[in-house]
Amino acid sequence: MFLLSTVKFLGGPLAGASMGLNFWATLALTVGGMMTSVFVFSGIGRVWMQHRQKQRRLRREPIFTKRSRNIIKVFRKFGMGGIAFLTPILLSPIGGTVIATLLGVPRQRIVLHMLWSALFWGGALTFASIHFGHMFGR
Repeated sequence: MFLLSTVKFLGGPLAGASMGLNFWATLALTVGGMMTSVFVFSGIGRVWMQHRQKQRRLRREPIFTKRSRNIIKVFRKFGMGGIAFLTPILLSPIGGTVIATLLGVPRQRIVLHMLWSALFWGGALTFASIHFGHMFGR
């Protein structure tokens, strides 16, 4: 469950509920998984993106896609808080962290914003998974 949350946040609460774990254990493992990704990828995000940019230049791919333009719109309108809020539900912990790193957000701010987002969404999704999971065949 911890490893699942490092890649896809929503998987943590669902797995915890299906395994019969209590609220606090599920929340702790889910938040811990996301924050592990945040720590790792906020450190290596720039290096990875430089590598990807080099590959794009070699293949002559466009720098800005429709998706990247939408991400920049969200960042300009809502800042790091907007990216952090959307990371667990629309982006992956890895994707949200790499995006924030590329946009030049300092590592401490990334970690702080991703932590409150993980706690908020982790609590809401864990609660929903435990209390309403029976409706979906659990």
